[in-house]
Amino acid sequence: MEQPLAVPMNATRPAKLPSGRATACGLGAILLWGALALLTTLAGPVPPFQMVAMTFALGALAGFAVILGRGRPLGAALRWPWPVWLLGVGGLFGFHALYFAALRLAPPAEANLVNYLWPLLIVLLAAPLAGERLRWWHLGGAALGLGGIGLLALGRGSLAFAGDHALGYACALGSAIAWALYSVLSRRVGQVPSEAIAGFCAVTAVLALVCHLLLETPAWPPGPGAWAAVAALGLGPTGAAFYLWDHAVKRGDIRVLGALAYLAPVLSTALLLAFGQVAWSVALGGATVLVVAGAVLAARDLLFGDTAKPE
Repeated sequence: MEQPLAVPMNATRPAKLPSGRATACGLGAILLWGALALLTTLAGPVPPFQMVAMTFALGALAGFAVILGRGRPLGAALRWPWPVWLLGVGGLFGFHALYFAALRLAPPAEANLVNYLWPLLIVLLAAPLAGERLRWWHLGGAALGLGGIGLLALGRGSLAFAGDHALGYACALGSAIAWALYSVLSRRVGQVPSEAIAGFCAVTAVLALVCHLLLETPAWPPGPGAWAAVAALGLGPTGAAFYLWDHAVKRGDIRVLGALAYLAPVLSTALLLAFGQVAWSVALGGATVLVVAGAVLAARDLLFGDTAKPE
């Protein structure tokens, strides 16, 4: 009987230098997440946990199909130690469950702003948890990105962090912490191939289905176009994106990925604008400038080489 893979959880810096190609995979994931809001809008009024169950099931099926296409047994692709399962399912399901709870308990604009602390947290946690060395341009790039998201949120109306929504803000912060920890700690289990995401997606879909049956009333996509949007969500933002992100955080420059992640909400708003879902605003233009500038600054090493003086 094949034994589960033994995975050390106390690793620090990866043996190989960060790969530019792997970091580019992370950018691909971020671009796919940028389409999340538009596709969700096109899918119609489907309850959140029902949507997670449907789309993550598609993401899992796509992953299993690739595993079988490579001639590998599904059982071998699922035999991971329990810490790996806890990390994967805790990241995927924990993030979404806490995020949806935040949207129920707090105003969406404020909840989203708190939630989007996760890219900054990835950068800050890269040093203590992933053994990466932080330089001023990594921190500066992440700070510019966060400033851009704050400007984007202000452009949609005034922000008011009322005390009676404290639980919602706590859930939003919890979702940010969950995703940041998942992303950074995935670097410690770099021996686990990205095909493991298929199992994580499957368990997440089951847990989301349970939450849906307990908390929501079913509502199906209203037509073929809406069903196509659901399929696109399952194969893209909640499918391929997670496989790309897994490869990126394990092999790429996680400090740069944190800053690049701020491109997702800006791209999301731009796509909604292109499809007539939102109106143009000066805040969107300013946020785009700040986020892109932050991404370029954080990616200084990859774009121009590490120009820092050796110590």
